[in-house]
Amino acid sequence: MTKAARRKPQAIDTRAASRNRTLQDARRARQDEFYTQYIDIQKEVEAYLEFNPDTFRDKIVYCNCDDPFESNFFLYFAANFNQLGLKKLITTSYDGSPIASAQLQLIEYTEGNSKRQEPKAIAVILDHVKDEDGDGAANIDDVKLFLMRNKAARKALKDDGEYSGGDFRSAECVTLLKEADIVVTNPPFSLFREYVAQLVEHEKKFVIIGPKNATTYKEIFPLIKETKLWLGSGFANGNAYFSIPAHCGRTFADGVYDESTGLVKFRNVGWFTNLDHGRRHQKLPLMTMAENLKFSKHKEIKGKPAYDRYDNYDAIEVPFTDAIPNDYDGAMGVPITFLDKYNPEQFEILGITDRDNNSGLKTKEYTLTNTPNAGDLNRRGAIRVGSALKSTFARILIRHRSQSAKGKKK
Repeated sequence: MTKAARRKPQAIDTRAASRNRTLQDARRARQDEFYTQYIDIQKEVEAYLEFNPDTFRDKIVYCNCDDPFESNFFLYFAANFNQLGLKKLITTSYDGSPIASAQLQLIEYTEGNSKRQEPKAIAVILDHVKDEDGDGAANIDDVKLFLMRNKAARKALKDDGEYSGGDFRSAECVTLLKEADIVVTNPPFSLFREYVAQLVEHEKKFVIIGPKNATTYKEIFPLIKETKLWLGSGFANGNAYFSIPAHCGRTFADGVYDESTGLVKFRNVGWFTNLDHGRRHQKLPLMTMAENLKFSKHKEIKGKPAYDRYDNYDAIEVPFTDAIPNDYDGAMGVPITFLDKYNPEQFEILGITDRDNNSGLKTKEYTLTNTPNAGDLNRRGAIRVGSALKSTFARILIRHRSQSAKGKKK
């Protein structure tokens, strides 16, 4: 299996130290390597093409956390360059990448390596894909031949004094970003906040992979609320499978790593985008509140006299997305997984339950003076269970957009 963009499912570091000189440091924060599958890239891109066949036509696509020819992101867009109608494809590797030159050895990777342990960073720029070998078809073999013959299509990327060559934050990579229309890649999770901020700053369209819990970050959630960012079509059945190198010696929990396929499964990652796709406009079928209380498949709902109300938010608790009542006009707290089904024409996102009350919707703060679990309650929505208050999981606060103007609660 061809290796693709490296993946680092790791903790987010927001300290100033995260702005280190090298993307390589972020990539090496853990010893394991993860690579996106070609089929997952193809499936995701096709979701946008189904909605708009011209999504990528005459566009410059930039893969800025990848390795030319080693990345499945590069391979997909290079192989489908003409079919997609691309204007240009730009792919950059980073200084010290362990997979660069594994599939295609270019002189830029090997120059000076007698004193270096790993390849340098380069940018590969394609503005056409045509039949190079005379076999009557233009394919990835022609791309390989073109890159070997044309040094003008390759550019060595240098350290800029703050960031190493190929780091998406480096001056040369920012210049390439400014030229691009759409960014498609798999950035390091440890720099996800900073990576998205850069895309937003430069007003770029993008399709990127990230940690699902990023939806709750204070830097990311406002973008979702303002419909400047949303979840993509997604991995099949919510499971993302990444390949790992044969030399990787990590031990995985049962059911995570499949030795027969060499794939590692994660359920906590997804696609983030600001390109439109059809699933985003599918209406979520729902029952009325009375129907849910009588027929719901969830024991937490079925048979109750009413939905629970939060003690610290003016909203009801809806612990399952399919239990959202279609006839309730007020605010509702729903699971984070609701975003997989979020249709902005059907629902309005009001905010999120959080400790800092960034959404300004919290109606009460608890203190340790009279509430022993005040810390937990202040982090989330609180519901009353008997005589005690219990904290729920993180909830997104929504209401029906079609009914929000009525201004009444049932």
